[in-house]
Amino acid sequence: MSDYRYLSYETLEDGRVARITLDRPQSRNAQNRGMLVELGQAFERAETDDTVRVVILRGAGASFSAGHDMGTPESISEREPGPDQHPTYLCNGATMPGAEARTRQEWHYYFHNTRRWRDLRKITIAQVHGNVLSAGLMLAWCCDLIVAAEDTVFADVVATRLGMCGVEYFAHPWEFGPRRAKELLLTGDSLGATEAHALGMVSKVFGADEISERTVEFARRIAKVPTMAALLVKESVNQTQDAMGFSTALDACFTLHQLNHAHWSEITGGKIPVGTVEYGLDDWRNAPAIQPARADRP
Repeated sequence: MSDYRYLSYETLEDGRVARITLDRPQSRNAQNRGMLVELGQAFERAETDDTVRVVILRGAGASFSAGHDMGTPESISEREPGPDQHPTYLCNGATMPGAEARTRQEWHYYFHNTRRWRDLRKITIAQVHGNVLSAGLMLAWCCDLIVAAEDTVFADVVATRLGMCGVEYFAHPWEFGPRRAKELLLTGDSLGATEAHALGMVSKVFGADEISERTVEFARRIAKVPTMAALLVKESVNQTQDAMGFSTALDACFTLHQLNHAHWSEITGGKIPVGTVEYGLDDWRNAPAIQPARADRP
């Protein structure tokens, strides 16, 4: 079932469906470096296997993913020198001075990897439930299809809690629409599964007690499509989106994200690359509950 520490990997439907389950439920599947590296390995494993036609990505516990791991003991020990330091904190720019270290690290482990997963040579389905927050959106959005439980909450709170202009893989205008993206980022409000379905962001909405079974049924239907046809359907849509400027916009917005980090690093004298409560932001550790975006509420 699993050769990993932070996730599990299994095949279903006589090997035609691979299912990856994020497995840090105690942290609401917050994305530490170890998880992200293992996720890349698991996606590559599914891609390499010619029997696999569809890949399902889901999360164990109460939430699909609460975003980047901002400070669990495990995540801190990964970053700091010592026996538990993750090897990726010693390469890919990690040892460089100034903003170069952060820029190159985030390009490799938050941005380029997500783009790589978007272009995986298999059809991918994100099976989401509970909170899908900030970087959790990245993991859902890089998949070809999203299936959501009725209780799902989609939100990006980094502007209101960290003073940042969204996450590294900035697909917000494409997924929410331009004005809704601005509203949701500037307020930190959320969308539910039904609203996300109305936007076309979510394909199916199921009850929490049946979503795993129904997602496999959905994957089974897709797995019947000849692999070449499925791949060219995916490529036709992705290349059309890229011709409309999607990939170029992602590149540009990643650069703006790094400018935002550099701003806070300068403001705080190099202490921290995000905003804090001293600058009028909600404390992400003790922030108020996320509110649904409603037409009748300011």
